[in-house]
Amino acid sequence: MELLEKYDKLSEQLLKTFEGKIERGDAIEPRDNMPDGYRKHLIRQISQHAHSEVIGMQPEGNWITRAPSLKAKQVLLAKIQDEGGHGLYLYSAAETLGITRKEMIDQLHTGKAKYSNIFNYPSLTWADIGAIGWLVDGAAIVNQVSLQRTSYGPYSRAMVRICKEESFHQRQGYEIMAKMMKGTKDQQEMAQDAMNRWWWPSLMMFGPHDGESPHTSDAVKWKIKRSSNDELRQKFIDKTVPQAELIGLTMPDKDLKWNETKNCYDHGPIDWNEFYRVINGNGPCNRQRMEHHARVHHEGGWVRAAAEAYSKKKENI
Repeated sequence: MELLEKYDKLSEQLLKTFEGKIERGDAIEPRDNMPDGYRKHLIRQISQHAHSEVIGMQPEGNWITRAPSLKAKQVLLAKIQDEGGHGLYLYSAAETLGITRKEMIDQLHTGKAKYSNIFNYPSLTWADIGAIGWLVDGAAIVNQVSLQRTSYGPYSRAMVRICKEESFHQRQGYEIMAKMMKGTKDQQEMAQDAMNRWWWPSLMMFGPHDGESPHTSDAVKWKIKRSSNDELRQKFIDKTVPQAELIGLTMPDKDLKWNETKNCYDHGPIDWNEFYRVINGNGPCNRQRMEHHARVHHEGGWVRAAAEAYSKKKENI
């Protein structure tokens, strides 16, 4: 009984130390004591972020061989390479929490781990590459800039470089859309069609409305999340609408209007039934994305085995 009381007092003191660091805004580092809930939340969030970066390479990779020019192909290849690097940074950050890369990939393949719903939509035309860069990466930047101040040190530091690279991706996407809106009528219609199809899924990227997500309260309490879903979504809308109007795109939201009182845009209702349908595996490309990832991961097994064997041999020299 006495030993149990000492353990409880020690646990209480460690928790106070952790909470004190959070309150002061100090970074939590891998060897610091942290509640299991904090560790589990970070593993879920960071691994989901990593999976999203890697799966997100697929809809863009679909257009490498069909890019309209050599320059466009070079830029797209560089962007896809960046996304793969982002996944590696984030998997490495998650590993500092005690989970292995293999465990994270297994969770993805068995459906225990998720990735962003937006990557379950098809890229039908070259304009989709513009929309992905401008809207999808633009939404990601709004969320990721706030994550540069997240309370977990390795995650925060990874986001600094990721945000710098994502800003180039956003500009590249917007450039594609702007050029198409200066082109032929067919090109303009193609750009508008991509805008219509990617706008609402981009708004869904920020997650359910405040109070409807089961993970939000802990994330805010532990300063993992610095802004709410609706706050981030509003920032994205207010930033993106003027950009669309500047190049002549029409927003696919009949309820969108400027609110003088709130000094921001009001928008129409989001179809959350679609959001949950896609998240639960019933989107246009869910099966295709996962089958492709699992197949390529299996085919690349020999590379991982060779690298591991070389590493062990080097240790024994």
